[in-house]
Amino acid sequence: MDEHGTDPLADEDVVRVLDADGRPLPDATVPDLSDDRFRAIYRDLVVTRRFDERAVSLQRQGRIGTYAPCAGQEGSAVGSTHALADRDLISYQYREHGAIVVRDLLTEYLPYWMGHEVGTEAIAAGNVFPLNIGIGAHIPHAVGASWAFDYRDEDRIVACHFGGGATSEGDFHEAMNFAGVFDTPTLFCCHANGWAISIPESDQTASETFAQKADAYGFDGVRVDGMDPLASYAVTREAAKRARAGGDGTDATASDDAHPRPALIEFVEYRFGAHTTADDPTVYRDEEEVDPWRALDPIDRMETFLRETGRIDDEGVAAVREEADEVVADAIDAAESVEADPADMFDHAYAELPPEVRRQRDALLAAVDEHGEDAFLRE
Repeated sequence: MDEHGTDPLADEDVVRVLDADGRPLPDATVPDLSDDRFRAIYRDLVVTRRFDERAVSLQRQGRIGTYAPCAGQEGSAVGSTHALADRDLISYQYREHGAIVVRDLLTEYLPYWMGHEVGTEAIAAGNVFPLNIGIGAHIPHAVGASWAFDYRDEDRIVACHFGGGATSEGDFHEAMNFAGVFDTPTLFCCHANGWAISIPESDQTASETFAQKADAYGFDGVRVDGMDPLASYAVTREAAKRARAGGDGTDATASDDAHPRPALIEFVEYRFGAHTTADDPTVYRDEEEVDPWRALDPIDRMETFLRETGRIDDEGVAAVREEADEVVADAIDAAESVEADPADMFDHAYAELPPEVRRQRDALLAAVDEHGEDAFLRE
């Protein structure tokens, strides 16, 4: 570690490829990727950070709803998603925006935060489940989907993302137990960012780690530096091989005894900002606690790695940043061009609208026709 301070993961038993400054560790194996793939990972990190900055700004301006910032956690979402096949399904909570960036779905994704559903079908076509807000509620569904893939002999797995706080929910334990019993091809991606809103990890569990919870359900748990994009890639890639094939990494089609095996990946990381834009982290943590983690910024570390291995230079970095500005600006323009239909709020709740709800819908639409939508907006 240099002048930034103490490395908060220096004494932790976590998988790392890059040191705190972005240089490969002497005993680490750098993933065997093409130069283009290394640069693509960096590009997606930068786009995700730029999207995050703009989204927070949009919320402060009242142009989108409450938003969950991801600064500091880009490395795990981006690195892990690059390790998957395009056909693999992603189920996520509300902070893994990097997965959406990797799947090139930002334009379809942003309208959600503005209250629209217009991009839902396109996101599903990109093998991504709808965003989940309920804590841990999506985890059993992710296991069910992966079980279906296995039952139908489809070469697909599910990467299910959630925060450390979700491990306090029954949904997590039921899903883990089912996955272990039925050998479902599921990757449980736990983002241990220090907090569950304002509750520290130490008040979430008496376990020393989240990863060791996998022991109770009969499969492997591993801890990885989630702010190291290459380590996140490597660990997810290995876990995906075991989930897709046999528990020993062998080809499941080569032996009747081979079974897919789930895995629990604990991404050890830190969120730099608030839980959401409705949260004030200064109430429950000191900024001094955040500073050492900022020195592990996944973008800085990845950029150092690319520069020192001759894969990018000043011109390349500038080009990536310019592209990120353009990609995010285009997504915002597209999202703000969506015209809401007031009738949409009545869709999908009932197969057939009850009389009272139908009356309310008709009254609202009649008022909109008479006075226009602007009459219902508050200044």
